[in-house]
Amino acid sequence: MRSEIAEQPAALRATLDALLPQVGEVRRLGEQTRQLLFIARGTSDNAAVYGRYLIEAHAGRLSALAAPSIATTYRRRLDLDGVLAVAVSQSGRTEEIVETLEWARDCGARTVAITNGGPESPLALAADLALCTVAGEEKAVPATKTYTTQLAAMAVLALGLGADVNAADLDRVPDAVDKLIDNPGDLDALVEGLADKPGVVVSGRGLAFSTALELALKLKEACYLHAMGLSYADLLHGPIAVVDEDTPAILVAAQDGPTLPGTIALAERVTGAGAASFGVGGGARLAAVSTASLHGPDLPEWVAPLGLIVPGQLLTEALARRLGIDPDAPRGLNKVTQTD
Repeated sequence: MRSEIAEQPAALRATLDALLPQVGEVRRLGEQTRQLLFIARGTSDNAAVYGRYLIEAHAGRLSALAAPSIATTYRRRLDLDGVLAVAVSQSGRTEEIVETLEWARDCGARTVAITNGGPESPLALAADLALCTVAGEEKAVPATKTYTTQLAAMAVLALGLGADVNAADLDRVPDAVDKLIDNPGDLDALVEGLADKPGVVVSGRGLAFSTALELALKLKEACYLHAMGLSYADLLHGPIAVVDEDTPAILVAAQDGPTLPGTIALAERVTGAGAASFGVGGGARLAAVSTASLHGPDLPEWVAPLGLIVPGQLLTEALARRLGIDPDAPRGLNKVTQTD
């Protein structure tokens, strides 16, 4: 896992070089559709959450996350005319995701596949357009470079759909990730702060929400923590009651953007209640009100999630080893998960 974390700058460069020339193809599909439906599970579903917020906030198109069981279990036909269905799978071989994409096409949708499985994978072959990431083989069960390259594909998708962002920001991403790998921040303090805790709340909002979900998933699967990933808006609606001296909070934010003030206020509330608040990103302002913190990327909010997860990946790997767990092969998990 640690070596694959280190491969992310190269994987991101290769993926962006491969996918940016496909912006025109995305644009042509976009001209035939009005809204988006993301189809994914697990880590890929967290990448889809980023895609949803990015498309709605910057391309002005209604987006939603699919419930694959509507296609595969209930077998209910929906009217998907005018919908761009985007299926996301690292392997491109998860049968449920392939079947749901084929269902979407049969219901009238145009289709895109995002996969590291290559153009000959079942998912890529089922789609009108395949955005194939170039992460290389990933051997550790917890996804790292396949996740960040999926986020890169989402950014390219957004550009093709007319997002009001500066495409040149993507050029800065690999170097920003490289810097985080070299200097993630106070990693030891977070490892020790979580080592004797049974659970943790991981929270972010907006474009950073995907990072909170993904970090919570990583802590569950590789460290066996009861990690709850929540939007901070949902956290404030009741679950914040679980945050105490035995259940710290990890709060995630980009260094700018409209959700940063709320994240800072939440950190102040958590520490004021006597619990530990660990920051990820958010710049100096979030670090100043956190018990300890990890650095975020020097990137604008729309691409910050491509770097925000990296210190979280390093935390997960280091904490697993501190707990005596092999993060490369967590119990009960396989690289490709098939569901009925």
